[in-house]
Amino acid sequence: MRAFVFTDESLARHAGRFVWLEIDTEKPQNAAVRKRLKVQALPTFFVLDPADERVALRWVGGATASQLEELLDDGALAVSAGRGGATRSDVERALARADSLYGAGDDDAAARAYQQALASAPADWPRYGRAVESALFALSSTGDDLAAARLARDAFPKLSRTSSAANVAASGLGAALSLPDSVPEKKNFAATLESAARAVVADTTVPIAADDRSGVYISLLDARKDAKDDAGARQVASAWAAFLEAEAARAPDPDARAVFDSHRLSAYLELGAPERALPMLEASERDLPDDYNPAARLAVACKAMKRWDEALAASDRALAKAYGPRQLGILQTRSDIHAGRGDAAAARKTLEDALALAQSFPPGQRSEAAITALRKKLDAMK
Repeated sequence: MRAFVFTDESLARHAGRFVWLEIDTEKPQNAAVRKRLKVQALPTFFVLDPADERVALRWVGGATASQLEELLDDGALAVSAGRGGATRSDVERALARADSLYGAGDDDAAARAYQQALASAPADWPRYGRAVESALFALSSTGDDLAAARLARDAFPKLSRTSSAANVAASGLGAALSLPDSVPEKKNFAATLESAARAVVADTTVPIAADDRSGVYISLLDARKDAKDDAGARQVASAWAAFLEAEAARAPDPDARAVFDSHRLSAYLELGAPERALPMLEASERDLPDDYNPAARLAVACKAMKRWDEALAASDRALAKAYGPRQLGILQTRSDIHAGRGDAAAARKTLEDALALAQSFPPGQRSEAAITALRKKLDAMK
């Protein structure tokens, strides 16, 4: 968003309408804000009513510049509706109610409210895509994968040529794959939504952010793995890597190029070729000396190559710059590196340090899921 969207000149007209606040959720002093806003994923955008700091509108994930403009316009309307301002129609009132519930973090009630708004929406409703994407996140957050898969399947044909296409296809396919095999509709949902996802990555004329399109490749990879299709998974990973390399080559500066480092590393790991990540990560570490991410990713790549000393050195550099919950991933990689070297004591000690760190985080940053995962990994070492 910083590299490709916030710099778009089309957003300048909003400068007098909104006060921009960016929260670094890794810093402990911001934990209380993260807890109050119920941040479940990054990035998340909120439009707050300045009168009482009520969340009038929430948006989870990235956006194109045109999508962000629509979100800002909708946010202003949501603030007005929350203050008792006039809404233009029944569907707009239903959407305002859904947005209010979603902003408050009541995903279960919000999902139902969004579905009610969608049921009453006219065919040409301009907020259809936003309502569908928000409903899908709310449904997935509450574990209702069946309803999410059904909504994505039904909504995709209307959104296939819009900027919502990638998230609808990827979210729906992810929900379908999460269904138990005993669910009769699973196979049909998965097949239909995988076809939709393939259509998204094939049609480069649809206005979709590159990282959203990359997310669709991840869903397609998951689908081929679920089908136990190793050859198909490799084909998807190869196409994914080629797409990301082309996007990185077009990036105007190092910040924009590094946006693709994480997914490129994942694609290379899927292909069993972590060495392909080294040049880009080394360049990013040179170009972005204050960012811990390049070194952290180098540690992962070197670990996959069993270059243990280089992996540990990269881990050292990453830890020297990282703070907050992101340190946990670096420490887990470091534990794996020690284990790979055959130093079980160091591997265990590193995980114990990670567990102690995870338990020390304040509410809003403390993750019980992360603590449970670390304990489980430690137990496996006994």
